[in-house]
Amino acid sequence: MNKEIVFLLNKSEITAGSRGASLGPEAIMTAARKKGSPVFGEHTVKKIKCVNELLDKPTSFEFAKRIDGLLQVYNELNAEVAILLKNNQFPLVLAADHGSAGGTIAGIKSAFPDKRLGVVWIDAHADIHTPYTTPTGNIHGMPLATALNIDNLECQKNEVNTPTKEFWNQLKSVGGIAPKIAPENLVYIAVRDTEEQEDALLERFNIRNYKVDEVRQKGVAQIINEIDEKLKHCDLLYVSFDVDSMDPEMTSYGTGTPVINGLTPEEAKEILTSLAQKTKTVCLEIVEVNPCLDDKVNKMAEVTLELLEAVTGVLKQ
Repeated sequence: MNKEIVFLLNKSEITAGSRGASLGPEAIMTAARKKGSPVFGEHTVKKIKCVNELLDKPTSFEFAKRIDGLLQVYNELNAEVAILLKNNQFPLVLAADHGSAGGTIAGIKSAFPDKRLGVVWIDAHADIHTPYTTPTGNIHGMPLATALNIDNLECQKNEVNTPTKEFWNQLKSVGGIAPKIAPENLVYIAVRDTEEQEDALLERFNIRNYKVDEVRQKGVAQIINEIDEKLKHCDLLYVSFDVDSMDPEMTSYGTGTPVINGLTPEEAKEILTSLAQKTKTVCLEIVEVNPCLDDKVNKMAEVTLELLEAVTGVLKQ
């Protein structure tokens, strides 16, 4: 396989509900230095321009907080990810919050507009809300809706103002392609904390979610085989991993929205390495490490480092 890995650090935390995720990528790098791990020294590290200073000002977008800044981040990611892929490099994105992942997806589609993209989303949350359905206005719960180009007006609960609608439509159209993925080409692993509006979408589109109990019952190898079969018509794969997919009791509470009864770190490692070694996999993203919330010093970053070491080891083979 021997893919040329480029770490893409994205410190944007403007879509999260808590502060500190912008420190996540650096916390992972600190864990590597403390351990003496060469993982970052062996690969190129690039940084995305962020607009976290928007957090110091009030936002006028009640149901899509700081969406104006997120559009800038989407455009940055779209450009950077596309450049790396066109250069036959492998973007390994370390992001603060999950809200910008739609920009990563945009970059993949910009590089390969005619390819069918499959997405494996490993997360405690479905992240498929829209401004029309969100209970919080935090856009880290909406990235998949931007990629799917949906509004879910069937479940609308919020009256969204015109400026928000305009930015939302621009967000969905970054890269000039919308939708970027089809519902049948999306698979969830470990999602266990959703709202009824999201549940309605999952049912409407028949989106597969491999719950933690099913992963344990069948084993990771069987789950990966089933995902291979489901996404066999896809040309490319993007893997997005939120650390809250793991059980905080087995890692730490160093993430914005921890949910108990998640994956073990060992299960997460097996899932990620199994997916990373697929020739279809062109990009992998890890998000939501927040050292400010960590109840075990820097434990979440240390666990994430072990996952990164395993993934990069597979990609270099």
